[in-house]
Amino acid sequence: MDIAVVLWGDGEKLDLLQMSVRAVCMFFIAFLLIRLGGMRIFGKRSPFDTIIIIMMGAILARGVIGASPFWSTVAASTTMVIINRIMAWSCAANDAVNDVIKGKRLLLYENGQMHWDNMKVAALSKSDLMESLRLETKQDSLEKIEKAYMETNGRISFLLKKFT
Repeated sequence: MDIAVVLWGDGEKLDLLQMSVRAVCMFFIAFLLIRLGGMRIFGKRSPFDTIIIIMMGAILARGVIGASPFWSTVAASTTMVIINRIMAWSCAANDAVNDVIKGKRLLLYENGQMHWDNMKVAALSKSDLMESLRLETKQDSLEKIEKAYMETNGRISFLLKKFT
């Protein structure tokens, strides 16, 4: 019996050892792809990065369980990482591309005024904004806040008023 077939298996009928061997190999391949893609994929967490993470996991898993050819799943994931890298470079080089890919921050609050139109776009209520205020600034009032933004990563940021 061929040792490669015993350890690697063939098709979807894989045993515990074969899936384990594939999982170990895929772990190191995924690690390499993440290193090539840069920590930005996990650090920034933009919607685009989240899509890459979910799709890579789904595609690479198919190679582990034998639902798709192993090297085809590696090739597909590598292509996704390359696309992510190209898009990140394009965003860094061109503000217009950046705005299309990542979106723009939304002004939610400014100098005592709620921007209700932007709150609706962001699907936020005032209680959502106040919850973020408490979590981010440890305050329960907007009186010391100059501006609040919904950032492109989904978090709400607060700029404090400058007191002189």
